[in-house]
Amino acid sequence: SRGLLAADSGPRGAYPLKCHLAQVLIGREGIIMRLRHPLLCLMLLLGLSPAHAATPSAVAHHYARIGHAVFEDALLAAYELQGAVENLLASPSTGTLAAARQTWVWARAPYSQSEVFRFGNGNVDDWEGQVNAWPLDEGLIDYVAPAYEGAAGNPFARFNVIAGRVPITSSLLRGYQEKAGAESNVAIGYHAIEFLLWGQDLNRQPTDRGQRPYTDYVVGAGCSNGHCGRRATYLKTATALLVADLETMAAQWAPGIRDNHAARLRAEPAGQTLRRMLLGMATLSISELAGDRINVALLAQSQEEEQSCFSDNTHADIVENARGIENLYLGRYRRLDGTVLMGPGLYDLLAAAGPPVQVQLDSLFAQSREAAAAIAVAARAGEHFDQQIAAGNESGNERVRSVVRALKQQGRALHSGARALGIADLKVR
Repeated sequence: SRGLLAADSGPRGAYPLKCHLAQVLIGREGIIMRLRHPLLCLMLLLGLSPAHAATPSAVAHHYARIGHAVFEDALLAAYELQGAVENLLASPSTGTLAAARQTWVWARAPYSQSEVFRFGNGNVDDWEGQVNAWPLDEGLIDYVAPAYEGAAGNPFARFNVIAGRVPITSSLLRGYQEKAGAESNVAIGYHAIEFLLWGQDLNRQPTDRGQRPYTDYVVGAGCSNGHCGRRATYLKTATALLVADLETMAAQWAPGIRDNHAARLRAEPAGQTLRRMLLGMATLSISELAGDRINVALLAQSQEEEQSCFSDNTHADIVENARGIENLYLGRYRRLDGTVLMGPGLYDLLAAAGPPVQVQLDSLFAQSREAAAAIAVAARAGEHFDQQIAAGNESGNERVRSVVRALKQQGRALHSGARALGIADLKVR
């Protein structure tokens, strides 16, 4: 079981499965579990379940299965977000705004775990900017504080689409994405929606998030900050676009469809798919997460460089990105409904082909998981990521540096793992 049921120790301890399996569906597509029955737990502990076949082909096929599951979950969560937004717009109140915000945070988790499928899959990289572009010049979208400064040289940094008169449509919003070649012109995706739900985080108090009032969505009497009807239309349209984009990607990874990305993965040599997998894992570890998303913000000591700056949810982005990498290492993904998709992963191949690297990676994944968790624990206690990276907060800065170091070491060990599997030309930017 490779530690499957040891929830509080070992590499699989990232998920609190405990010893309560209700149902184990075993077949060549992997193992899907629901929590309940202790007898099955005992059977697995005694080694009575079929072992995963650790072949490159089996790992490659399971990689595609996890890809489909995680993108499908991101889509299902986006449907829930769309429903919460519709409730907010139909009946604006403190409660419906809080529910929409909570659903946005919840919906980010599966998407963040999907980002390990970037870098090795060109179709995901080409699409990613539509759903997760940041940082953004929020003045493009709506009102901002007088002291707001957009990106240098961006003529649309204070354009304020919502205050305009052109009808807000999906084509209009897509047209403003990276308008005039400026990457900070982000009109759609998770972070545009985040801004519309929270507003700017002006940090009047260290524990503050964005403080947008629900009255920004009250049409007619009671509207605050003007243009409430257009603001509602913008939020509804941006959410619908997010759903449409996630539908496209979920379909690309769905089994049984001719000529989609999943079909192409199945048709290519297993070694090529493993290269894709390792490239995504190593690049997200070293360059994207440790570098662009964490260390850049730390060096700048600026909340403008943190990913989910309006909601102060960056700590969760970090945890879930790291979890996504570990999912592929272990060959497991816990779905939104609580089922766990299990199958052969990188762990299995390295246990057979490169045991020293596997032992090292077990330790390094534990270190990066614990370092990311420390950032999240501090954030939940009120010291959000933007405060942890602030000048003068040496303990917070060191906490952030710790996760950067752990992720970089993990990424370098993934390079070693690639070499142990005969993949010598792994190129990480």
